[in-house]
Amino acid sequence: MNIRNCRVCGRIFNYVSGPSTCPVCRDSLEAKFQEVKEYIREHKGAGIAEVAEECEVDAGQIRQWLREERLEIAEDSPMYLNCESCGAPIRSGKFCEKCKGNMTRDLKDVLNAGRPKPAVQKQNKEDAGAKMRFLK
Repeated sequence: MNIRNCRVCGRIFNYVSGPSTCPVCRDSLEAKFQEVKEYIREHKGAGIAEVAEECEVDAGQIRQWLREERLEIAEDSPMYLNCESCGAPIRSGKFCEKCKGNMTRDLKDVLNAGRPKPAVQKQNKEDAGAKMRFLK
């Protein structure tokens, strides 16, 4: 059993995974998220400071939800986030699409580095039309 103190309220709880917050604080934070989401729907174009003040939520928490891709900045908004890799403007998350693609490609290259490449077999011109082939 993994027991920890909640980083928000200090209560002791059985830690399973994720952030070190107790179930009560986690539920409270989720309720605040739903409140923020509803406020944004009703007040399109509201900035982080306005939403934070009206919903009584820390602006840093709103930025975290943006980074987690739970919220997204409107397309016509003058505000944006920066890609953590190249600094390009993005609407949510941590990385732009280009950097995500590069990381995915690099990860695939690393995973495939240990695998042997399949052998390429050359066909003779006379074997090209054959229905059955034999391995040499």
